[in-house]
Amino acid sequence: MTSSLPQSMMHAPPAQFLGGHWVEGDRDMPVSNPATGAVIAAVADASPDTARSALDAAVAAQDAWAASDPRHRSEVLMNAFALLCDRSEHIARTITLEMGKPFDEALGEVGYGAEFLRWFAEEAVRGRGEYFRAPVGNQRIVVTRQPVGPALAITPWNFPLAMVTRKIAPALAAGCTVVLKPAPQTPLTALEFMRILEDAGLPAGVVNCVTTSDAAGMSKALLADPRLRKLTFTGSTAVGRHLLASAAGQVLRVSMELGGNAPFVVLESADLDKAVHGAVTAKLRNAGQTCVAANRFLVHESLAGEFTERLAGEFAALPVGDGMIESNRIGPLIDAAAVRRVTALADEALAHGAQICSPGPAFEGPGYFVRPTVLTGVSPGTRLWREEIFGPLAPIRTFTTTREALELADDTEAGLVGYVFGENLGDTMDFAERLQTGMVGVNTGMVSDPAAPFGGIKASGIGREGGTTGIEEYLEQKYLAVAL
Repeated sequence: MTSSLPQSMMHAPPAQFLGGHWVEGDRDMPVSNPATGAVIAAVADASPDTARSALDAAVAAQDAWAASDPRHRSEVLMNAFALLCDRSEHIARTITLEMGKPFDEALGEVGYGAEFLRWFAEEAVRGRGEYFRAPVGNQRIVVTRQPVGPALAITPWNFPLAMVTRKIAPALAAGCTVVLKPAPQTPLTALEFMRILEDAGLPAGVVNCVTTSDAAGMSKALLADPRLRKLTFTGSTAVGRHLLASAAGQVLRVSMELGGNAPFVVLESADLDKAVHGAVTAKLRNAGQTCVAANRFLVHESLAGEFTERLAGEFAALPVGDGMIESNRIGPLIDAAAVRRVTALADEALAHGAQICSPGPAFEGPGYFVRPTVLTGVSPGTRLWREEIFGPLAPIRTFTTTREALELADDTEAGLVGYVFGENLGDTMDFAERLQTGMVGVNTGMVSDPAAPFGGIKASGIGREGGTTGIEEYLEQKYLAVAL
């Protein structure tokens, strides 16, 4: 598969989608292809004043959108779902060119992202409320749901479509308007999705998209505005903590999907075929650049030798290169800084006694690539073990007892996801239930599903996205005491 779009330069609309109109910017922001380092487009680089204009449009549209029929909101989302499916190859090419993941993975992201539109189109028309007699007295208790109000959605670069639909779809279903700020590395996909919403019949001002390199200036301006009532963010824990502190000033409703440090545990009863396959899936999707990527591999000592050998063989067999070339299975990291950081993590671990059991991370040629690499003997004090890697490195340690494995797995401030493999169902489920994470993959390396509540505990976030609870993040409960 090769792109029908020139990789030297892509057409991009004026970057600011405000109040249903495409608005030219005063300055440009380049967008690069991480597989080559070449600039492929330039989009407008918004100022905080533009962000305030976006909020003006969202506020102006809020009352009418909140009062619209749930069926109408559902139909708009279903229209967007159909259009996204029709344009899937074009959107996937856009994702690959600006983010780097292989085209087949990008197609998978489009399908995954589209399902949030369909899921929340169905959730939009589900009645939510309660009516019952008060325990004492002649009153009735009525509990209704109302939209929270205008929301700011800040999305990351690693899933430039799916993270947008995962936030916008429930907001629209609930009756909330949105200001979207996509990552500066990957604005093109978000802008293409604005075209889809426009063609789907979304009223002007309900969703507004602002692309900017000044994330701090934009968030500061909007989070200080009392008209904003909701913040939803996916990104690093460090940035999330800062945004939480800023959101406290206006006591905003917040949803935070933050960093992970996922343990991947192979119990003594594990089926190694399943475990190795699951490890490749959990580690190397998006070249390891996912918050749910397996980060720390804990393998029972009786299985460690064979598991390591087989995993290293799988890693070595995966072609690395430009995601628009069909045979390549591992794409680039997002930029040169990411390569330097991941390489530094490997170098530090090697300096403290770790060993490489597959081809090393170095990659010759243009672009920002790191080869998938298995490392053993990794010290628990190194950053490779303690920090979120966000790259294709797989550090392995062994354990003797299940209790030891659980203590090692939980020894982190993160609590987003974990993985556990074992054929003794009782022991495996017990381990999964005791693991301190918001999600667990049991004998699978894939946990993401629009029908399931996605989110973490501890420093990995607040709230859930997807599932039946996803829409609740955009709804307030109102209690009516009715005297009869």
